[in-house]
Amino acid sequence: QVQVAESGGELVQAGDSLTLSCVASDHPTMTYAMAWFRQPPGKDREFIAAINWNGEGRAYKDSVQDRFIISRDAYKNNIYLKMNNVKPEDAAVYYCAVAKRLYYSGIQPRDFDFWGQGTQVTVSS
Repeated sequence: QVQVAESGGELVQAGDSLTLSCVASDHPTMTYAMAWFRQPPGKDREFIAAINWNGEGRAYKDSVQDRFIISRDAYKNNIYLKMNNVKPEDAAVYYCAVAKRLYYSGIQPRDFDFWGQGTQVTVSS
């Protein structure tokens, strides 16, 4: 089992920037495709961003691609989500997900194998 842990969620004001972090357990010979999802209160979990093993392939939800940046430490299973110009609709529990492969093959929750327990982002105005 791959262990996954998110951190960095907190109360922020609309317009602020916030960076979330995720650490997944390492493999001696490979890194994993990873992603961020979020789940607002009362809604389904939704895809936010994904990143391939080497950080070169990235995908974003359309509504956040101009504001959010997904990144990773080189050849490590650590990823980040830099959230710029946070909006009230960004409030949610943010989850880090791991696909036990080099490249993500889809952006549905079922396309990922391991999950963290989430970190909550609250936005005030």
